[in-house]
Amino acid sequence: MFTRAIAAAAALLVTSASANSKRGLVFTPNSTFPHDAYIWTAPPTDLTWYYNYNPLPSQIYSNLSQSDFEFVPMLWGAPSDINDKSFYNTIKTLIDERHVNITHILTFNEPDGPGEYGGSDIDPEVAAQVWVNNIVPLQEDYKALRVGLPACTGAPAGLEWSKKFLEACSGLISEDKKTKNCTFDFVPIHWYGNFEGLASHMGEYSAAFPNKSMWVTEYNLANANLQETQAFYKTSAEYLDRLDFVERYSLFGAFRADVSNVGPNAAMLNRDGELTDIGAWYLGRQATGVDPNSGKGGKDSGAVRVPTPGLLTLLLVSLLGLVNFA
Repeated sequence: MFTRAIAAAAALLVTSASANSKRGLVFTPNSTFPHDAYIWTAPPTDLTWYYNYNPLPSQIYSNLSQSDFEFVPMLWGAPSDINDKSFYNTIKTLIDERHVNITHILTFNEPDGPGEYGGSDIDPEVAAQVWVNNIVPLQEDYKALRVGLPACTGAPAGLEWSKKFLEACSGLISEDKKTKNCTFDFVPIHWYGNFEGLASHMGEYSAAFPNKSMWVTEYNLANANLQETQAFYKTSAEYLDRLDFVERYSLFGAFRADVSNVGPNAAMLNRDGELTDIGAWYLGRQATGVDPNSGKGGKDSGAVRVPTPGLLTLLLVSLLGLVNFA
């Protein structure tokens, strides 16, 4: 019995250790079926990090440490008061008082996009002032903190917005005719289209910001048939895994097909909360054969909270202590 228990615990530890360090979760909670959240962290899973469009981590993942499942805060948009420093204060509290090991930050979700389509819709000059008030002091206080450039839409206007933002930001921090630039460590991008378009979009941003690593923080093939969507997933995942300058990526699709705003075939769960082929592949598992459009809806996924790898380690050590190998 102990041998079987040790083997099971060891298998979970190995699974966690072999997770894809690039692959993460765009977490969009389902208030009707909150247990769906545990699908993404239950072993075996390739996911190592997540963001939720907010500065604070999701309570449902409170049992997981940063080393188990890294939370990346986001400064989503501009506060009503341009001089507001609440994001800076929130991150400082997370690090200094709650002792959360925050190592990366995302900023401004689709600032070039309108609010009705999920964009934060911010003028570059306003975003620059918010950045100077909140991001610059964090960079000064925590030298190892890595910050992402604002993540614009896949539209051509996105790159132009980024250039205007950086120009405005530089103007705010330059002094006595000495030019200074606002700094960032990686470039997040979004894309909803075919693979050729994704590769071209990535190339455009790589050319605009050479020597910067890239995060693809939202991507998928929206509103396509199942065969095309699965082909896109396979080709893009292989491509993103292979490119050294791509540090991280997160497929936008961690929800049920009946609530998907990118088409049912792009969702990683069917209507009953079961993993589709794409969902299973994204977690590093074998295909399930589940059609995204299957299920009647209204069914709980049955996913459960699992212990952290740290607790599994303790279990393994404890079991080993009980076994006499003489």
